[in-house]
Amino acid sequence: MIAFIFRRLLLAVPVLFVVISLTFLLMRLTPGNPFSADRAIPPRILAKLEAKHQLDGTLWQQYTRYIRDVAHGNLRDSTKYFGRTVNEILAQTLPVSATLGSLAFLIALGAGIFLGTYAAVHHDQAQDRLAMLTALLGISLPSFILAPLLILVFCTYVPIFPVAGWGSPDQIILPAICLSLPFAAAIARLMRTSMLEVLHLEFVRTARAKGLPERVVIYRHALKVAILPVVSYCGPLAASILTGSIVVEQIFKIPGLGPFFINSVLNRDLFMVGGTVLVYSVTLISFNIVVDALYFLLDRRIKLTS
Repeated sequence: MIAFIFRRLLLAVPVLFVVISLTFLLMRLTPGNPFSADRAIPPRILAKLEAKHQLDGTLWQQYTRYIRDVAHGNLRDSTKYFGRTVNEILAQTLPVSATLGSLAFLIALGAGIFLGTYAAVHHDQAQDRLAMLTALLGISLPSFILAPLLILVFCTYVPIFPVAGWGSPDQIILPAICLSLPFAAAIARLMRTSMLEVLHLEFVRTARAKGLPERVVIYRHALKVAILPVVSYCGPLAASILTGSIVVEQIFKIPGLGPFFINSVLNRDLFMVGGTVLVYSVTLISFNIVVDALYFLLDRRIKLTS
């Protein structure tokens, strides 16, 4: 296990190098300038700004200087938020998005597994249809519609939670639920399909033939195998949900990473885009390694070969 994780971490280094390189080159080759997006800037001032941010010289010189700085942990200054470094912005916003995403991930995972298992156990019954209808609604409703509906119900008609803000526990519950519902619905559908297949396997029939209670058959034996596709889905899901949701964070006025990433793309904030992409890539790679390790722990028939 340790050797497998170490090999995967070594393989992650060239992957991150390629991601960082492509992000930088694509942003620099795109027409436009990060300093003149809003207004025209005199050439002399523009030259000084480019020199300050090390965007002068040839493209190769800019690229090599940037890669060297990133290798030393310096993600440079933002070209949009003057006086602030990308490291500072990430240090302030990433914990907020990670806190919101962690709670949303746990809600999505718990609700999705329970709903999918419940639907599979009651296959072709009213409970199954109701559960899948709920999942369909969760997938169909986008966040920009679901969030105002939740605010209308739980902040206006039944004022349980505050409308927006960040800092207290009651301010995180509603955005976490809003962020988790589409993912919970997807997990529920995936879990139902997987559980239906597992319930017809021989080891489940053997467990039932031994007289084990149905609850033990489902949650101790079948669930361990049926959850494998969900575990595979959780890798990219966790990376996506932990790095923040622009819609949810904007609506609930949460100072997370999502708004900074969108604004950095719109404003051609090269270094902010690079830092955000780097964070997302590291998170995605890390959770994929965790998923592979969980696969091995849940099913010892799987061999960790690479």
